[in-house]
Amino acid sequence: MTDLMRDQGSPPESEERLSGRTAEFEELYRAHIGLVLSYFARRTTDPQTAADLTADTFVEAITSFGSFDAQRGTGRGWLLTIARRVYARHCESATRNRDTLARLGGHRQIDDDEATELLARIDAEASGRGLMAALAALPALDRHAIELVDIAGLTPKEAAVALGVSSGTLRVRLFRARTRLRKQTGHDAMNTKGSK
Repeated sequence: MTDLMRDQGSPPESEERLSGRTAEFEELYRAHIGLVLSYFARRTTDPQTAADLTADTFVEAITSFGSFDAQRGTGRGWLLTIARRVYARHCESATRNRDTLARLGGHRQIDDDEATELLARIDAEASGRGLMAALAALPALDRHAIELVDIAGLTPKEAAVALGVSSGTLRVRLFRARTRLRKQTGHDAMNTKGSK
């Protein structure tokens, strides 16, 4: 009789767990969609590419959400790790010069309102693209450390997890990268104040 009541009155335990995980992912999505979109807006001037890469990131995130462990790192760090992989694959694909029609065949074209919004975000990230150009001369780990901590706002600990290095290593690389970047861009406040 209790089995019959459970079948009729309340959802099975697995459905409750599923709806809880769905709500968790929706909350994660809503909280960090702007962060992920900005990540791609700093890397492209094409709103369609930024939208597609953002969508690809969340598709990958939702399919691997079962493996996400909040005790190992934050949701934004986890999402930016996925976004880095998505962008790396995108760059590899572009480098190999795959057939453009095959790549675009399954993508939804964005409408004028979405394009306008994405163009505004891309314009807002223009200074970020300038910084990305200066960062290009840095070693990959240094570049990613600067971007994750100084641009995306992750803590050094979160960035260390996302990059797969220790917190101490990340802090040293971050310090060195900031120093090199100041020298590269000519914005070294320490030298200008102490030179007289």
